Amino acid sequence: MASEHLDVLVIGAGLSGIGAGHYIKTDCPWASFAIFEARDAIGGTWDLFKYPGLRSDSDMFTLGYSFRPWTGRKTIADGGSILQYIKDTAREEGLDEKIRFNHRIVSADWSTDDAQWTVTAERTDTGESFELTAGFLFSCTGYYRYDHGYQPDFPGMDDFEGTVIHPQHWPEDLDYAGKRIVVIGSGATAVTLVPSLAKTAARVTMLQRSPSYITSMPESTPLPGLLRKFLPKRWAGDAIRWINALGTQAFYQLSKRRPALVKRMLRKGLERQLPAGYDIDTHFTPTYDPWDQRVCLVPNGDLFKSISDGTVDVVTDHIETFTKTGVRLVSGAELEADIIVSATGLDLLFMGGVEATIDGAPLDLPNRLAYKGMMLGGVPNLAFAVGYTNASWTLKADLTCQYVTRLLRHLRAIGMRQCTPVNHDSTVAPEPLLGLSSGYVLRSADRFPKQGSKMPWRVHQSYLADYRALKRSEVTDSVMQFTNPVPVASSTTVPA
Repeated sequence: MASEHLDVLVIGAGLSGIGAGHYIKTDCPWASFAIFEARDAIGGTWDLFKYPGLRSDSDMFTLGYSFRPWTGRKTIADGGSILQYIKDTAREEGLDEKIRFNHRIVSADWSTDDAQWTVTAERTDTGESFELTAGFLFSCTGYYRYDHGYQPDFPGMDDFEGTVIHPQHWPEDLDYAGKRIVVIGSGATAVTLVPSLAKTAARVTMLQRSPSYITSMPESTPLPGLLRKFLPKRWAGDAIRWINALGTQAFYQLSKRRPALVKRMLRKGLERQLPAGYDIDTHFTPTYDPWDQRVCLVPNGDLFKSISDGTVDVVTDHIETFTKTGVRLVSGAELEADIIVSATGLDLLFMGGVEATIDGAPLDLPNRLAYKGMMLGGVPNLAFAVGYTNASWTLKADLTCQYVTRLLRHLRAIGMRQCTPVNHDSTVAPEPLLGLSSGYVLRSADRFPKQGSKMPWRVHQSYLADYRALKRSEVTDSVMQFTNPVPVASSTTVPA
């Protein structure tokens, strides 16, 4: 029998989980809650990854919380600064006391009769298992798998006599000064790692099967300082947030509507920053349109500077096999290396792998539709925070957290214990949830829920659209059902 009951159980103490804790504590002061974190530290992604050059790939004025605006000078911040920002937020909000480290959720079963989840958890430090109940589950785990990344089985890997590393498990004591390094990949991790490694390595080669779109952004801009000078702190934070969010959205919309124009713009930027005569067609011209996959960001053009000064090579080819001394390519060329970094992507995992059931019946995720990008059709009292693929993660997570607390307050106000989005429209067609053609998305699409072809089942990659759907709309609509009244004899308040 469960020994504890929580009104809300938040899963994950990363960027989203700390944001969720803030809104629950502020907007629902009557609610008991805890944040379960499977690891032994706060920060999620920003504590897990340790590879050199780790930084944000979106601006900090939108990656930071709306309730605690980023006040740093840099628009693109390093991983250590972001982690400290999350820790400082948790401490100032008193949320560090709500975090239970080394607590992993294994399974959760919803009971309609009891209007609550029975949760099985385990201590990752001791192996102890235990149960508790919760009125509402809020998953803030993101969608990356934390225990390992995606590692292709390259031929001959065991023959290589050097060191092979996946960035998700970077050895903190690795000495790569003066070493020859091959970084396999062309995504956000690779373009971050390569110029950072090049500062001390003898030579760094970025080996890619196919190129990605890459654009440069200033590490800092004068606009935030000007706005802070003339506006109150909170107003300045909101203004910077909206300016950057709208700018990012405008670039995305232009990319989807005028891809040829955006291709030319991106190419002009490359021509300005790369050496004259550089083979842009081979190494920096993808076969797809901008934002069919993510556009990679390099602050102050650091990758292009490393190429220009001769410390970085880009090779576009396929791997035939690893050898004792490096990598042999399909073209016949060989790349010698002391260290090979496999920046080949991440594996995705929904809700951190929690096995969920409804009244004992398994939850069939691939056949569920996402309601407003934050709940699942037919699943009561369960929300998840998933950020944008084309903008800052926190923009969407922030809206989701606020919507969840509005739902909790509405349940309490009307004396109900259960909220469930239910699709009654048979013409809603399922579509992939994330809508990108990136390998890490396609590999996991069959294990994730779907979005629908119509609202409110459509997952917007638009802060403006979600601001209307989550911030400016009522929580009552034709889809969301509020049921399961609080028993008359009970003094317990919803959602407990």
